[in-house]
Amino acid sequence: MHARAVAATITALLGTAALLSPLTAARAGDTREPTVLAHRGASAYAPENTLAAVDKAAALGVTWVENDVQRTRDGELVVLHDDSLARTTDVEQVFPGRAPWKVKDFTFAEIARLDAGGWFSSSYTGTRVPTLAQYMGRIEHNHENLLLEIKNPELYPGIERQIVTLLGDEGWLDGRHLGRIVVQSFSADSLRLVHRLRAAVTTGYLGTPPASALRGYAGFTDLINPSVNSISAGYVSSVHACRGPHGRPLRVFTWTVDDAATTWKAVGYGVDGIITDKPDVVRAALRAS
Repeated sequence: MHARAVAATITALLGTAALLSPLTAARAGDTREPTVLAHRGASAYAPENTLAAVDKAAALGVTWVENDVQRTRDGELVVLHDDSLARTTDVEQVFPGRAPWKVKDFTFAEIARLDAGGWFSSSYTGTRVPTLAQYMGRIEHNHENLLLEIKNPELYPGIERQIVTLLGDEGWLDGRHLGRIVVQSFSADSLRLVHRLRAAVTTGYLGTPPASALRGYAGFTDLINPSVNSISAGYVSSVHACRGPHGRPLRVFTWTVDDAATTWKAVGYGVDGIITDKPDVVRAALRAS
């Protein structure tokens, strides 16, 4: 066999193996607990989407974290939930004349001046907004896994290709890492593009498509990730009945679950993952269920 063909075959096999681990979903008759994912890091205990929140999740023993990616005016990928800097930084004090303080209107050098922790607690004063590259480095250092959300892709044309390129540059598209990264978005078009760019990447659609539409989504996404208040056991079963682009049943990661009663409800629905600001609370509830 031609050497290039051999290499392609090995890469495909490694990618398949990675996707079967550690995200292999629970199914009927399987007693494994849902995966617990720290929402924006352990965001109840440290400022969201910062390296401190990643470290707090690791300290709690949580192996999956979720984040949000936006882009600066000069093209740097940064980890922030809002398209405005106002809620989670001191941008209004540092740049008072630049309302509405949109991420896309600031260079990364300007954003790097901002305090992204003082709003949460004085003990986190001086915390900075991380670049996605910095964030990936911390995830790797902590041996964690990442649920990466492409936030507001309509504001950032080409962000999907840029994210896929960065993941490759950071070493996250090899067979060893593919099972540790999921890219999600509220935009079906954005996920379709990610799937076209790198079909081996696991993707998740944020939202609750009608059950009748799920087979269409299964052409480009591996997970359906809905709000816990929008689903039922019947809906989760409908998701599980569809096979995704990698030939396996679709999975469900639900959000945002921060108390025991809602955890037990989500478990009863049969979800595969629970996204939470308080991973310790959810894990305790799972142990008690």
